[in-house]
Amino acid sequence: MNEPNLTAEIQFTLLGFSGVLELQLLYFMFFLVIYMSTLLGNSLILLTVLSSPQLHSPMYYFLCELSLLDMLYSSATVPKMLLDFITGSKAISYKGCVAQFYAFHFFGGTECFLLTIMAYDRYVAICNPLHYAGIMNKLACIKLVAGTCLVGTLHSTLQTVLTFHLPYCGPYQLDHYFCDVSPLLKVACAETTLNETIVMVNIGLVALSSFVLILGSYIRIVATVLKMRSEEGKQKAFSTCASHLTVVILLYGPCILIYMQPTTSHPLLKGVSVFYTSVTPALNPIIYALRNEEIKKAMRKLIFNKIFSRKVAMQEL
Repeated sequence: MNEPNLTAEIQFTLLGFSGVLELQLLYFMFFLVIYMSTLLGNSLILLTVLSSPQLHSPMYYFLCELSLLDMLYSSATVPKMLLDFITGSKAISYKGCVAQFYAFHFFGGTECFLLTIMAYDRYVAICNPLHYAGIMNKLACIKLVAGTCLVGTLHSTLQTVLTFHLPYCGPYQLDHYFCDVSPLLKVACAETTLNETIVMVNIGLVALSSFVLILGSYIRIVATVLKMRSEEGKQKAFSTCASHLTVVILLYGPCILIYMQPTTSHPLLKGVSVFYTSVTPALNPIIYALRNEEIKKAMRKLIFNKIFSRKVAMQEL
């Protein structure tokens, strides 16, 4: 291993996936389809909610932020990977690596806390419906969203400072397709035990605290729903919660598998990372569109109005 380079002129190499040309083209097409699905699906959710007055409620405002975060979260890693497949150049500058690392952890951390807020919103709506409008008012929603961004900022800043204050040794090859904690610590030429411990504690606190709050909310929700006499009310409550729970499992499951184990033991690092960085953001709009009747009705109305207005415009010509 070469001597440590302490300047910002370091250029990392993202080894990514297989170097076989045919597989590179296959990977490119796969990730392009997934990324376009992420952008189109989440954009449709945003457009549907913003253009439907009946969906102008805290639950759907939070869903809009989730859709926006999914697009940004995926955009932190996938475009660079697609560019690498096309050009064959897997290089990323030190500053580019820092920016990608910070953005990835900021959007990911913010989304974790947003899912917690969404669970709290469902808890208030189902367990305390008479006071819902007063508790989840506009100012409260703004404060909650700002809080998720603040905590996401603190989380990503801590991760970035802890990781990039280390000296790195050549050849600066990262066995991953984006800049993340594990591959960066492997090329550091300094003792990383403390970093690994703090990283695990930090991510563990973020994941565990969010998960415990979500779990607590849903225990109360289930207890309340089971006491309902109306079967229709039960079905509606479980339907709105099922979408959120599915998204929580899809995000938290892979993240816990990756980050809550020693940095040196990541045999499935890239495969699992693909799921939560690329596939999950593309699945979220489908999950909400399939499980939420209000979203489905609003989408049908939006699409019908667009088609109808286009036909009218063509007839007038």
